[in-house]
Amino acid sequence: MADPVEVLRRARSGGLVDERGREVRLDFAEPLTPAEIDELRTQVEAPLPSELTAVLADTRAIDGIEPIDFTGRTMDVEVGELSRAGLPIATDGAGNFWVLDLTPDDRETAPVFFLCHDPPVFAFQSPTLGDFLEELFRSYAPPHRSLVRDVRETTVHEIWRTNPGVIGRDAALGADVELSAFAATLEEEFDIVDLRAPEVGMGFAWGRYGPRTELRRHGYARLFACGRPEKKQGFFSRLRGG
Repeated sequence: MADPVEVLRRARSGGLVDERGREVRLDFAEPLTPAEIDELRTQVEAPLPSELTAVLADTRAIDGIEPIDFTGRTMDVEVGELSRAGLPIATDGAGNFWVLDLTPDDRETAPVFFLCHDPPVFAFQSPTLGDFLEELFRSYAPPHRSLVRDVRETTVHEIWRTNPGVIGRDAALGADVELSAFAATLEEEFDIVDLRAPEVGMGFAWGRYGPRTELRRHGYARLFACGRPEKKQGFFSRLRGG
């Protein structure tokens, strides 16, 4: 598990270059004050993990690569359907975001997910904020490969194409207590994905059934479901009473 403050210290020392060999200069914003951290804490629906508060005490945002805002306040995205207390902390500038999935149980660290819109996929990116930052900065050092690039450029397309890890409702009803309880709340047409113990690159297509795909999450547990939208009757069917 990478220490995020140490990762930031190394990034400040320089040495980052893009794929053309040009120097990448980072601009670190001022840290949050203790009062500002407390204010942010009241705005989210879950505790701030200690690694995040340590980062906020070091800097609130970074510019020069993918825009990073550890407060989430400049990130123009709504993540509530997928992450009840999700905090978007970075964007690739193309409408896709990395989200810190906060829950009441994650007091020390919290995982990072990649929310992609094309294809519409929600993918597990990193187990901690420190690991995410380490992989992000690896994108700016030869050979310019990292798990952040892999997920963004390759994995989301594989998830969209193969739809892996889907559990049918009937199978979920016979699983562990938590998964069974979630399945019992769903209609038969829902697909379930269990991301309680994910590996990097696991995820699901949140837009599998188009823009009206129904999304469910089992509270703060990382159990997700996608359902086909209810078919509306056509005009002539309504006339016939069908």
